[in-house]
Amino acid sequence: MAKIRFRKRKHKRRVPREIPVRTMVPNIVTMMAAASGVTSIRYSCNEQWRYAVIAIFIACVLDGLDGRVARMLRATSRLGAELDSLADFVSFGVAPAILVYFWIMQAVTLSSRAYHFRGMFWAFALFYAMCAAFRLARFNIMTDGGPTQPYWKHFFMGLPAPGGAGLVITPVIWQLHTGFDFLQTPWVGCLMLLTCGVLMACRWPTVSIKSLRVPASRMIPFLLLVMFVIGMLISQFMLTLGVIGVIYFLSIPCSGYAFLRLRRRYEAQQTPPIDAAQE
Repeated sequence: MAKIRFRKRKHKRRVPREIPVRTMVPNIVTMMAAASGVTSIRYSCNEQWRYAVIAIFIACVLDGLDGRVARMLRATSRLGAELDSLADFVSFGVAPAILVYFWIMQAVTLSSRAYHFRGMFWAFALFYAMCAAFRLARFNIMTDGGPTQPYWKHFFMGLPAPGGAGLVITPVIWQLHTGFDFLQTPWVGCLMLLTCGVLMACRWPTVSIKSLRVPASRMIPFLLLVMFVIGMLISQFMLTLGVIGVIYFLSIPCSGYAFLRLRRRYEAQQTPPIDAAQE
């Protein structure tokens, strides 16, 4: 009887596991973002700065879509989270660093004084890329247990990777739009690499667009503003990106001030009132 049962189990066919196509859509979007970042590196190596900037912008758009698509299709997974971090490192860590480095080196000639410091310029690019990797690793840990204080829900801890990529290439965008050669200097590029790298690695609060709320009375003006920005992106792409980069950079100190106010208000509410009789 045991032999008969064994033969029946042996001839029993295993049903192949089937995976719904909808669960693969978010991962496909994430891989498209990574491919866009790698394409930006290719354009940077060929000194095609405009196409390199556009590729990073496309990666930012796809990075904002993959998480929402995953939640909409109920296809979130651990694989998707890890793939998203790797794609962000390529698109917002490696690609902007290489873009700024080659953009700097185009202006460094053999006769310039900065030519002898060209190794230091690569060190700044590596510093930015490593800060982006550190920021993404910290974000992965924070998803399991981040700050629980309510005043943190409107802010990121440190500059997010897409925001850092947008800020570090802002001088490139303005130089492409205006043609001002004084922006294409090693000192401007290295300063941006250092500043954006530090902001990503530190704990400075930056505003989170995901948590922003618009009052119902201001919904129509807000939609008109969004439509105006979309029209400007179509007609004046580089100018619009440059203005957005400057506004975002100016919002960083404002975010720190707003964070301190919210924290003080929360701490004041949590402090129990001192009874006048006990004084």
